[in-house]
Amino acid sequence: MLASAVLLLVATGARANITTYTSQSSYLAAVGNTGVDSFDDLDIDGYNGPLKRNAGDYGYTVSAAPNSPQIWGASDDGSDIWLTGGNRLDVVTFAPSAALAGVGGFFFGSDLFGFSTPASYLTLSATDSTGATITYRLNTPNFDSFVGFVSTGNLVSFSVSAGNQPGVWATVNNLHLSAAVTAVPEPETYAMLLAGLGLMGFVARRKSNA
Repeated sequence: MLASAVLLLVATGARANITTYTSQSSYLAAVGNTGVDSFDDLDIDGYNGPLKRNAGDYGYTVSAAPNSPQIWGASDDGSDIWLTGGNRLDVVTFAPSAALAGVGGFFFGSDLFGFSTPASYLTLSATDSTGATITYRLNTPNFDSFVGFVSTGNLVSFSVSAGNQPGVWATVNNLHLSAAVTAVPEPETYAMLLAGLGLMGFVARRKSNA
């Protein structure tokens, strides 16, 4: 019973957390190996989703809902391609194919023709395998606005939407997917573990002297 209690304390202390990063360099410093999908292989056209894609060594699926399943390649100049949904009210969702700890990218608005355009805000959300979810409002995003999420668990989905902003589609460029990081137990976790082990040792000594 005592051993079970100690394990429960450790599991509780090691519960997954999701951290938000608004700096690409800080995000990269917090994760392991990272793959990037630049979307530059896409045509400036619509694709029937969901699409299976790769960011370096990491596979994922991107889909849009609830109004249109289409995913579009878009650009300002025809060379640097980015990705957006087919309906401005849709949520664009990315689902990694394997256990990953980090997801991020550059997020901004685009217009009906796929050109970058000012947006009041974008809403980004990430969920990990423990059910923990974090939502971040990115205000007045521009082409250089980076947001990344890193979980001590495994991220299972990530989404971006523009809400009801006439003329604005949620858009992503250079999607980052990052390898799992080794979770470091918090100091209070170590304290609980040591206290539990000490108590177990005390009980064992009492029994041996009985």
